[in-house]
Amino acid sequence: MVRFLLCALFVSIGSTLSAQVRPSANEVAAYKGLFSAAHEGDVAEIKRLTNAGADVNARDSRGRTPLHVAAFASQDQALKALADAGADMNALEHQAYDVVTIAAVADDPELMSLAINLGNDPGQTTSPYDGTALIAAAHLGHLDVVKRLISAGAPLDHINNLHWTATIEAVVLGDGGENHQAVLDALLKAGADRELGDREGVTPLAHALARGYLDMAERLRQPD
Repeated sequence: MVRFLLCALFVSIGSTLSAQVRPSANEVAAYKGLFSAAHEGDVAEIKRLTNAGADVNARDSRGRTPLHVAAFASQDQALKALADAGADMNALEHQAYDVVTIAAVADDPELMSLAINLGNDPGQTTSPYDGTALIAAAHLGHLDVVKRLISAGAPLDHINNLHWTATIEAVVLGDGGENHQAVLDALLKAGADRELGDREGVTPLAHALARGYLDMAERLRQPD
């Protein structure tokens, strides 16, 4: 019981930590140059500015580059134009999010795949939790994103600073419903370690049973 109370405490602490912060309306209104063009998806202006020497890796007050701004605005063509101009595809903003993780959280699989194809590492350590895009997508039940990340070679058993993997987060932070069951299926089919426990040694199966997620528990009982 103590172990599960500790787990609940970690969830509570985690929920108070800073999540992704997309540009506010005031920030967008104040953007100029590449930041404004990235947000608006103005490819011609991006090309004009970068050809004129604009810094494609400039930072706003929250450490976002134009790439991050384009990602938050789901501007695929702007993202490509910035990459073509030499933008750092693995840049992290001030909370350590990259484009792939921004897209994963937003359930924007097309932009995420584009970012990967343009050079963003799908397995990069991101977020204040030292996690990955796969962990974030598993937590949120974003099945298409999870499948694409697995296909792109994202690490299945990365352990974040809560000592949770994507498999654990699909259970602990999921709702036990169809989406999270399908995410769990995808992870296990790809070879994720179903026995890897949390900091207290509690396995995904034990977490599923404690929450009454019987369909998840059945999947976790099955042999590899």
